[in-house]
Amino acid sequence: MEALNNSEKRIVGTKQVLRALKAGTLSKAYVANDADTFLFQRIVTAAEAAGVPVKRVGSMKELGQACHITVDTAAAGVLK
Repeated sequence: MEALNNSEKRIVGTKQVLRALKAGTLSKAYVANDADTFLFQRIVTAAEAAGVPVKRVGSMKELGQACHITVDTAAAGVLK
């Protein structure tokens, strides 16, 4: 998750991650283990189709903190 901490090219949120995967602009995706099962599967499937590695994170709270936001988030990513 260090790439999220140090990157200015991060995106946060399921919609933004899915949009970036579809556009081919994401280099790495992060998804929280405690995210909704449907959202989790959507992100993993889209990332596999786009050939983007997916890193699983312990919790949505942990992922939100790594992105320097005050809310929990199910997904985040680093842009190319």
